[in-house]
Amino acid sequence: MARGARGRVARLAGLGAGALALVTLLGGCDVGSAFGGFGWPEGGVTPQANRMYDLWIGSVIAALAVGALVWGLIFWCVVRYRKRGEQLPVQTRYNMPMEFLYTIAPILVVCVLFYYTAVVQTNVDETNNDPNKVTVEVVGFKWNWQFNYRDGAGEDANTVASTLGSSDVIPVLVLPTGRRIRFEETSKDVIHSFWVPELLFKRDVFPGNIRNVFEVESIDQEGAYVGRCAELCGTYHSMMNFELRAVSPEKYERFMQAKRDGATTQDALRAIGEEPLATTTEPFDTKRTVSNFNPSGGE
Repeated sequence: MARGARGRVARLAGLGAGALALVTLLGGCDVGSAFGGFGWPEGGVTPQANRMYDLWIGSVIAALAVGALVWGLIFWCVVRYRKRGEQLPVQTRYNMPMEFLYTIAPILVVCVLFYYTAVVQTNVDETNNDPNKVTVEVVGFKWNWQFNYRDGAGEDANTVASTLGSSDVIPVLVLPTGRRIRFEETSKDVIHSFWVPELLFKRDVFPGNIRNVFEVESIDQEGAYVGRCAELCGTYHSMMNFELRAVSPEKYERFMQAKRDGATTQDALRAIGEEPLATTTEPFDTKRTVSNFNPSGGE
């Protein structure tokens, strides 16, 4: 190989190594917080949510690095090979190292992104047989929610306590921190979607025999988080809200005991020192009045 060709290969290798070092350096910094998550919501409260956030930040940093490299090469070519006269340069010349770079590099980028996406997606969809997990059956209906606390997984399990929402009372789903949680979803009528923004995840709720399932390793932070329906399901879709209340495992056990003893969700929440009603959203007004349906007052 000629000395000039070897020099070009060395420069390209150095450029690639520099770009890789830059991506690695930036990936170790809290770049996401400095730039508002690059459009991805911050504040996830589960390990899966944090992994999805990290995947997004890494992908954006890689895209920015590739973009900077491409634009740098474009401007370098504009300056280096600008017109110097009326004679056209040779049109059949090729640069083997450069062609190798722009053929192999995109394949490597796609393979790396595919690998990490598959790893995170597999983790998010993973379920296991942990006997200590909390199982909740999520039932969607027009236009509210019912949450059934179950003694096991699957349709054959028994409901030991339940919370039913209404137009007057927002349903509060009480769950413990630090324990694996299984959500089993079904609908009474049309397709809904179970979504808590802080989980950075949502999954459709189907009617019929389809029973969607997903699990989270744990909820890491106590607090109240608004939940919504994320699938257009009818007139009051936008007001089909609920609240996820994450409490300590001790409070959760006391809450469940109160429910087993016949207490309402509100009374059980009072018994563990929590607000009895939702704090993140409000009940909706159906506006089903005589004046609303018959404003003229006539037949």
